[in-house]
Amino acid sequence: MSSPAELRYSKEHEWVRVQGDRAVIGITAHAANELGDVVFVDLPQVGAMLKQFAVFGAVESVKAVSDLFSPISGGVLARNEALSTAPESINADPYGSGWLLEIQLADPVELSLLLDAAGYDQLTA
Repeated sequence: MSSPAELRYSKEHEWVRVQGDRAVIGITAHAANELGDVVFVDLPQVGAMLKQFAVFGAVESVKAVSDLFSPISGGVLARNEALSTAPESINADPYGSGWLLEIQLADPVELSLLLDAAGYDQLTA
């Protein structure tokens, strides 16, 4: 399965959808598949500051607990509160209803350090 072309990707399997000066972050379908059934997500509070490539939370599946790494820097504007009762949304729709955070983009130049869809597909091939 090829990754959505409009997104940027980290080597740690997070994606970013940029919308002006805001960005939505989630984990890729590849990561969700590798994790197995997601049962819990630990996300930062609104207002928290994220640093590019630093740990910002964790996702727990039936297989393991994995750290989440921020693909870009910025302040958290919103968290996907629906994941507290339906973490399986990450598996069912990782690029849609399974999103994790919306952040205020701190430095758009950081996007150049991420992979495009072709690069991410090559990484996960």
